[in-house]
Amino acid sequence: MIIIGIAGGTGSGKTTVVRKIIESLPQGEVVLLPQDSYYKDSSHVPDDQKQNINFDHPDAFDWPLLSRQVALLRQGKAIEQPTYSYLTCSRLPETIHIEPREVIIIEGILALCDPQLRAMMDLKVYVDTDPDERLIRVIQRDVMERGRTAEAVMERYTRVLKPMHLQFIEPCKRYADLIVPEGGSNQVAIDILTMYIKRHLG
Repeated sequence: MIIIGIAGGTGSGKTTVVRKIIESLPQGEVVLLPQDSYYKDSSHVPDDQKQNINFDHPDAFDWPLLSRQVALLRQGKAIEQPTYSYLTCSRLPETIHIEPREVIIIEGILALCDPQLRAMMDLKVYVDTDPDERLIRVIQRDVMERGRTAEAVMERYTRVLKPMHLQFIEPCKRYADLIVPEGGSNQVAIDILTMYIKRHLG
């Protein structure tokens, strides 16, 4: 078994890197744990204050639960992965049953932030993309998929995303074994990653 952490800023191309890795490996060999599934429940927060929740701060995540579930998978035990709703800012009652597999990928903006989680990783990857490129991707995604205006996305980027990136996400780069510039378009880096995983699995 190999446990991989893949971190990087919002819009850096993490998801594309993960998808290409999964596509290059035998079907059913990879378990993906999106860090977004492990946000703390905020259903108790009044509706008019929910827009103030900072999803890019380390305190927003349930690190003990994520570490505990990774440890269980490493022991060959199944887990019930939580599910989270951005609409209600709450953890849903439904869970996803996950069986252990040969490759476990933990993917998220702060996947390399927590020391306990980091200690369980065999390979730590940071996806590094130009800030302007990330901003363009965030605007495109949030306008198209989340119904926000470009102005609202820009305001949130300036107020939350950029400061959190500089304070918490970017510094995690120093923990990475491999830095992937230009995200999912860097096929050479993805090939190297895939070769490393296949060699590790034997």
